[in-house]
Amino acid sequence: VATYNIRHGRGSDEIVDLDRTAAAIRALDADVVALQEVDRNVMRSGGADQPRVLGAALGMNHAFGAFFPYQGGEYGLAILSRFPIRREHPLRLPDGNEPRVALFAELELPSGARILVVNVHFDWVADDTLRFKQAEALGAVLDTVSLPTILLGDFNDVPGSRTITRWAAGFEVLAKPAEDCFTFSSTMPTKEIDHIMLKPASAWEGRSAVVVADPVTSDHRAVVARVRLR
Repeated sequence: VATYNIRHGRGSDEIVDLDRTAAAIRALDADVVALQEVDRNVMRSGGADQPRVLGAALGMNHAFGAFFPYQGGEYGLAILSRFPIRREHPLRLPDGNEPRVALFAELELPSGARILVVNVHFDWVADDTLRFKQAEALGAVLDTVSLPTILLGDFNDVPGSRTITRWAAGFEVLAKPAEDCFTFSSTMPTKEIDHIMLKPASAWEGRSAVVVADPVTSDHRAVVARVRLR
């Protein structure tokens, strides 16, 4: 699984190039990819339905959750999956400096087992009040979920913050290599704000997470984790 803030396909060279974004995602070789900062039919990115275009280019199913209307289309989150998406649902979160949703996708694995994938992009400002409210609201829902769950995305907060430690009781936050854990920015990485978490820890094995260096495709670096459902 992977999480990647794609900045609507706009690279560090300020060029929107969705083919380049697709190639970067393909190189991750992930079965499930959570994408943040995704446009659908938005003028700034050429009016492309980015979830559909990326899904078609990669041979993956797609789901989209809109934050708000923007430039004739919508701006939000997407999930790409090699597995069938049996149900999808955007959960409206408390507003931050922008409206936010968490995108839920229930996936059916080849074994017939089902898992829940939840993609997030929390509020970004230094004051964590609204960001933590979003985490608490989502947590209240996920505390009731019995399916094995992967929670991942751009949390806009670092290990040790209350936004991240809020998940410690129910989720395992996958550790990245200490010498290469920063995910933002892609050109001068100084912050670890993109994360992958598993619930319950006992349902998963074979965990390892790495950060993928790519200074051009986006302003974030992707995180990839190899996990196996017991």
